[in-house]
Amino acid sequence: MSKVVSMREAIAAHVHDGDTVVIEGFTHLICFAAGHEIIRQRRRNLTLCRLTPDLIYDQMIAAGCASKLVFSWAGNPGVGSLHAFRRAVESPDPSAPLEIEEYSHFGMVARFNAGAARLPFWPLRDYMGTDLPAVNDRVRTVECPYTGERLATVPALNPDVTIVHAQRSDAEGNTQMWGLLGVQKEAAFASRRVVVVVEELVDTAVVRADPNRTVVPGVIVDAVVVEPWGAHPSYAQGHYDRDNDFYVAWEGISRDPVHLAAYLDEFVIGVTDRQAYLAKQPGLTERLAARPMICSGVNYGF
Repeated sequence: MSKVVSMREAIAAHVHDGDTVVIEGFTHLICFAAGHEIIRQRRRNLTLCRLTPDLIYDQMIAAGCASKLVFSWAGNPGVGSLHAFRRAVESPDPSAPLEIEEYSHFGMVARFNAGAARLPFWPLRDYMGTDLPAVNDRVRTVECPYTGERLATVPALNPDVTIVHAQRSDAEGNTQMWGLLGVQKEAAFASRRVVVVVEELVDTAVVRADPNRTVVPGVIVDAVVVEPWGAHPSYAQGHYDRDNDFYVAWEGISRDPVHLAAYLDEFVIGVTDRQAYLAKQPGLTERLAARPMICSGVNYGF
């Protein structure tokens, strides 16, 4: 049965005020289009979770969507800080404080792994010698029942909704991706609801012909959105490149709250959908479109 809906329908049905929301993707395949629709629908009091919150969460914080950020590193990759995030933390508005909960990278990976496995926590060693446990009381310890060693633990993370961007899926939500991956699979399996956003909708026969690329199976997917260029200014390998110029430009945009608000008004709140967003930036798709570089086929025969 087809799960294909519009972005507006997917966010209206699956992202609610007060939800814990994950938009994953490690530099690659970050779904800005979904974040923008969440802003347009004026969702509030969200707990935003992500290993590396970058520009999309800076925009959502600036738009007033978030009350809490759960993360392991925050910044504009290769450029500098997230200034809306920094303003919210360093000079919080008493009427709308931003709570933060910080882990190491592997601490967040472990939380998603525990959530996906439906375990209450995950043990790890990477907090030895760090001060994170002193500022995050959810990082605790347990005695190994086999060796007696004290191990750090982090609690399972089970989001209300995870949004995954990918190159393609079929109408049932069997989702395929390639290139640089993060914890999209773990976050999806840990989540109560899953929305996949894809560059291309393909027939199920295409998915079955290359089954090892299926990262998120349709059985856990609630909605499929077909949104070409939905990851811009992030990238989708095989479709378009990362817009490095935009990441550099965001440093100046985000430093000035007035400039940032004007950006959101023009390019997010002031457009109806992704096509309108692209129409405001003539030449963008031609500048960033990926050139063909096709790999040879794989023999799956017995």
